[in-house]
Amino acid sequence: MTILVTGGAGFIGSNFVLDWLAESAEPVVNLDKLTYAGNLQNLASIADDSRHRFVQGDIGDYEQVSQLLQQHQIRAVVNFAAESHVDRSIHGPEDFIQTNIVGSFRLLEAVRHYWNALPSDAKAEFRFLHVSTDEVYGSLEQTDPPFAETNQYQPNSPYSASKAASDHLVRAYHHTYGLPVLTTNCSNNYGPYHFPEKLIPLCIQNALAGKPLPIYGDGQQIRDWLYVKDHCSAIRRVLAAGKIGEVYNVGGWNEKANLDVVHTLCAILDQLKPRADGLPYASQISYVTDRPGHDRRYAIDAGKLERELGWKPAETFESGIRKTVQWYLDHQDWVGNVLSGDYQSWMAKNYSGRI
Repeated sequence: MTILVTGGAGFIGSNFVLDWLAESAEPVVNLDKLTYAGNLQNLASIADDSRHRFVQGDIGDYEQVSQLLQQHQIRAVVNFAAESHVDRSIHGPEDFIQTNIVGSFRLLEAVRHYWNALPSDAKAEFRFLHVSTDEVYGSLEQTDPPFAETNQYQPNSPYSASKAASDHLVRAYHHTYGLPVLTTNCSNNYGPYHFPEKLIPLCIQNALAGKPLPIYGDGQQIRDWLYVKDHCSAIRRVLAAGKIGEVYNVGGWNEKANLDVVHTLCAILDQLKPRADGLPYASQISYVTDRPGHDRRYAIDAGKLERELGWKPAETFESGIRKTVQWYLDHQDWVGNVLSGDYQSWMAKNYSGRI
């Protein structure tokens, strides 16, 4: 019994692999292309664990994926592999089309042919779990109810459009070929090993470095925040007990405006690592030009997952965000290794002219 995790050196994928091996004896084959956001240092604690096999590769490589499925007699695939940053999709959408659409198609094709050839008992037990995002649903008005699994798809960025396309492919492979699929659509994740281009790790690191904390527009964009380890536990639950062909929304029941999130980070840092000059970290907040087409509000209704599978998050936003800030304070070596020349070039490109 072995599972294949794609994108397992990225933020959510690496947390999932670490939690899986902490909770289960079942081995993991971890396939990751190691683009800028993939980081083997995330997996350093299991470097000598015989249950973990890392393979550098691309979900778009049909032959490589087919070989891994056959060689390890994979009983489930958990697909995290994706380009996932909205700002990057605005600057360079083609990578998102290639990975999230073409890559997902080739992965599904390899899995379909492997699954078709399995003995009947193994075929019945096999699962393909596709990890997606709430951004496929579009943007909510202030008074709208949270996204349910039945909401119409209305993606507004090249990133969310490419993820919506991959979701549709997964659905089509179930309805056309009978492939036993599951899809999860999650809200904004935060926690350990988060690449510091995203809001929370970016602001933590900029605060400690004495740099501006860039807030897009008025900072009132609302997101539902989900601690990454809660997300991992939800995926394990869906993989174990989810109904084939179903979609499950995963959320933290924590709607927060971006500006409020940053003020919370600053208050925690004021307690845990005060500035030498005694000023509050909030004094570093700087408003910058908003990004094009910025969705105003996301919110997830995770009630189906709780009703049908008994899952709900273990962390509140207050407990999860404090754990996250403490993790970054304790792992500045990890942050230093991540902040490469490529990262600095991206920051200059994305924020040039905004501040």
